[in-house]
This record gives sequence, structure tokens and C-alpha cells, in this order.
Amino acid sequence: MIEGIIDIDRNGIGMETFLCRPERNGPFPPVIMLMDAPGIREELYKMARRLAAVGYFVLLPNLYYRAGRDTKFGPGVLNHESGDYTRMRAIRTKMTIPPVMSDVAAMLLFLNEHEDARPGPVGVHGYCMSGPYALAAAARFPERISAAASYYGTWLVNDAEESPHLNLDKIAGEIYISCAEYDDLAPPDMVAELKRLFDQSGVKGELEIQPGVHHGFAFPERSVYDMPAAERHWERLFALYRRNL
Repeated sequence: MIEGIIDIDRNGIGMETFLCRPERNGPFPPVIMLMDAPGIREELYKMARRLAAVGYFVLLPNLYYRAGRDTKFGPGVLNHESGDYTRMRAIRTKMTIPPVMSDVAAMLLFLNEHEDARPGPVGVHGYCMSGPYALAAAARFPERISAAASYYGTWLVNDAEESPHLNLDKIAGEIYISCAEYDDLAPPDMVAELKRLFDQSGVKGELEIQPGVHHGFAFPERSVYDMPAAERHWERLFALYRRNL
């Protein structure tokens, strides 16, 4: 495996990005992996490596880069009483979809120029806060993004600019939406409304509710980690990318 951390220029600011790909037989189909709210950490690097190990060129950006280089948090970020949580939320609550779409555009340009990234279709998937970003990217860049997935995406139906539910009909590729049965950030009524809009749009793909699990079920270091659901998450993701990239 070849991996490293690079900076992708964003108007004079470096967007710190973890890059991972196999050693041999490139170029490889490119995938953009988008982080959850607690941010970049070794756990996400390991997940990116697992994806790269089956033949993908993976980019994992630190979406908090605009707030500076010191935007990586310890395990205490999940404790609502901690300083890390307070710092993270101060950054997270200022984020909106349009700036992240400009970051995705920059990554697509980077992929165009990298010899180990195969030209053509790109995949993107996001967890938690980035579930909406992944789906929004599929709508914003339908000519490039042929597969997108959201895992326990938060507030996929909301009043934000470019909220995913507003643009499902603009998606040309295949999408997969995985929701946890128990999730305060994606309550049942919101998921039901999203499912109605999803079916109405005619977009290719699937919305699946994972029974008996909680928000964050795919992360091995979370107390809510559920191995069967986590492995199903990998199964669905690999199949989605295999079909479309």
C-alpha cells in the first residue's frame, strides 16, 4: 500500500488530505471518502486503507482545514462535556454544503492530474455530517460522480442550501443511503420523508434502514459498533463501487 498526507491547494490554504492506493497495477478507480463530525483520526485512516486494499485510489480530506491545522481531536471529542467537543462543534456548526462542494471540485481536479487515478467515474461516500455532502456532490457533479453513499447521514431533509432532498432528480449515478434504526440525527419521520422523495425522484439506488443499530454503527472504536451491520456497510459499498467505477 502507498499512502501519505498531502495538501490540496484551496485558494492559498492547504486542504490536508490522506491519500491511499495499492502498490501495483494502477491506475485505480478514484474514491473520495468524507469524514464524520469528530473529524480525521487513525480509525478513518484504517477504513480508507481497507477500501484502497481492494483496488481503489482513496482521498480522505480534513474538511475542517479552514479552521487551521490543529483540527484533529482525541477520543474525548465524543464527550459533550469535553473541550475537544466544544472546539469541534464550534467548527462544525459553521459548515455548509456549498464550500464543501468547492472542496469536492478541487479534489476532482486533483484526480484528473494524478497518474495513478483512473480517468472517468468517481465515487464518493460520507459518514454522519458528510452523508449530505456525498449526496449533494452526486447532484452537483453528475458528469463525474457515478456512485455516492451516505451512512447514517444527518438531517438529509433540511432547509439548508443544496440539501440532498432538493436535488435527488439531478443525480445521474447510483446512490445508496444507509440509516440506523435508532438515530436522533436522522429521526424516523425524516427518514420516511426522504424515502418518499427518493421513490418519487426515480433516482437509481436504495435507501436501507439497518435494524437494531445506532448512529455510528460502522466505526470499530465506537461503543455502538455493530459488526454485522458494519460488515454489511462494507459489502454494500464495495458492490456499489464495483458496479459503477
